Amino acid sequence: MNKKEIKKGLIPYLALIVIMLGVIYLFNILNVTEHELSYDKFVSALNNNEVEEVTILPSIDGGVYTITGKLKDYKERETFRVTAPLSEEIVKQITVANEKYDFKIKTKSDPNGSLWLVVLVNFLPIILVGGFMFYILTRQIGGNNKSFDFGKSRAKLDDSQKKVTFNEVAGLKEEKEELKELIDFLKNPKKFTKLGARIPKGVLLVGPPGTGKTLLARAVAGEANVPFYYISGSDFVELFVGVGASRVRDMFRQAKHNAPCLIFIDEIDAVGRQRGTGLGGGHDEREQTLNQLLTEMDGFGANEGIIIIAATNRADVLDPALLRPGRFDRQVTVNLPDVKAREEILEVHARNKILDKNVTLENLARRTPGFSGADLENLLNEAALLAVRRNKDHITMSEVDEATDRVMMGPAKKSKKYTEEEKRLVAFHEAGHAVIGLKLSSANIVQKVTIIPRSYAGGYNMMVPKEEKYTATKTELLEQITGLLGGRVSEELNFGEITTGAHNDFEKATKIARAMVTEYGMSDLGPVQLEQQSESVFIGRDYNKSRNFSDIVAHEIDEEMRKIVDNCYKKATEILKENTDLVKLIAEALLETETLTKEQIDYLVEHKCLPKEEEATINFSDMTLEELKDLAKSKEIKGYSKMSKDDLIRLLEANDVAVEESDNTEEKK
Repeated sequence: MNKKEIKKGLIPYLALIVIMLGVIYLFNILNVTEHELSYDKFVSALNNNEVEEVTILPSIDGGVYTITGKLKDYKERETFRVTAPLSEEIVKQITVANEKYDFKIKTKSDPNGSLWLVVLVNFLPIILVGGFMFYILTRQIGGNNKSFDFGKSRAKLDDSQKKVTFNEVAGLKEEKEELKELIDFLKNPKKFTKLGARIPKGVLLVGPPGTGKTLLARAVAGEANVPFYYISGSDFVELFVGVGASRVRDMFRQAKHNAPCLIFIDEIDAVGRQRGTGLGGGHDEREQTLNQLLTEMDGFGANEGIIIIAATNRADVLDPALLRPGRFDRQVTVNLPDVKAREEILEVHARNKILDKNVTLENLARRTPGFSGADLENLLNEAALLAVRRNKDHITMSEVDEATDRVMMGPAKKSKKYTEEEKRLVAFHEAGHAVIGLKLSSANIVQKVTIIPRSYAGGYNMMVPKEEKYTATKTELLEQITGLLGGRVSEELNFGEITTGAHNDFEKATKIARAMVTEYGMSDLGPVQLEQQSESVFIGRDYNKSRNFSDIVAHEIDEEMRKIVDNCYKKATEILKENTDLVKLIAEALLETETLTKEQIDYLVEHKCLPKEEEATINFSDMTLEELKDLAKSKEIKGYSKMSKDDLIRLLEANDVAVEESDNTEEKK
């Protein structure tokens, strides 16, 4: 905490102390009882030794003395007050009585002559009470509702000491090349203005969540070494109309004072949605904020050194005026990483992690298609957490496999118990998927099969494509549907009964079949697009799907979908009937181990049995003395309790060699 923050925190307490002292002072003044005495009674009290204390206050303007004091029979807070004519006689009487009876006597100057005393007595209580009320009011309003800061920009300046550069942004090679122009302009704007070039005022980063849009914007500012202001689209919109527009103006005012600089607006769709849409009219505050943003972006000079980078995953709902040249005139699509980019991302996130030598990032990248950068970071973090829980000093492939499953499907529900019949049914169901994947050349590769329940699934197959491609052939789509139906077919063939376990398989298969008919033109209806997703800005994607066909064509679509699914079901039945033994082999192996990897499945197909687990080589030097004694006890070695650690290690190593030589002797015989 710095000195300014300490002083700011002490101000309320100091104000409270002053107020309390003022209240105590006023209480003491108001709690005094004052008696008015006549001049004769006062003189009588002087002569009868009844006076304890006297204070003389001369008043020159009034021509009188104001005499206050206490009598001996008064209580603590009782006083008297006497007004006497201004003459030497009263002073002489008081002096004579004082010499005779020795009481306290004080003389004060005229209070009317002290301006500060008049101010303190008359105005200090009012100032203290008013200051206290003002402090309470400003703290209540300013602390909770920020009423006085409504029009101020919510954009924050990134003042972190560690600057993010392109070295921390793995993958995104083309995206970084696209943004290098912005860095050159921010570093040397004269290079562009010399030839009359106009750098883009705004760059829109579009892509799925977790692909690194925010990180990319921070890296641009870090590479250019310029101020980086960041704000969310929702920070502009408030309850009161006009506040968002005021914040936009204030944000650009601050940016102009710090130019060249970079402004990053995250989730710009919160404020930049298309105007004039939706049921019941638009949102006045949001639309005014958008109008002000459009004006500011088109208003400041061509080369003032302010560049705006915005990020969204819903570019389809943005207002067209926001995307025209002169505003966000460049869009950079940040896609999900491919296998090479995933490997680079994993290398970045694995820098501070201790990985076992058997964990290869290349293989891990191949097993995680569709993962974003955030997913990959979470995967390695989950693997590290699992290694800590298991008291390991490095991350092994076991933790990586478990972390992959957790990211995709959630944690394993090991406490959930199957009945024996249900367990066999799930094993044969998953074996059906696996066999279809093995026998169809265009189907996805089976990476892992498990019957351990996760999330809502009783078991699942991890299947990845052989190659990551932008397009898919009709054969590949049909074989994907066939693979999805393999579980239901296996249930029917091996048990003569069907279950609800294939509902998610049917959902995926139906979606692919409908897209083949209505969007891809892969049916007897011809190369015609009959449906397309028209995601309305207000109504939503699920309520507004355009239909460019009649009811008769709708019936034909249903018939074509049914034909595709039925043909794939028949093909799956044929494959599984021809490979009944393989289905049973994989199912029995699943019942034994619950989880099979790709390597185990390949070995199972080739050798008809699971590979034997090789005994791990024991490193005796890494074991404690107690662990060595326990091991010696299990091997029935005599005299181990009195041996040192080095002697025990030599004895155990010799014992292992003796066992190995004995085995070799038996084999020779």
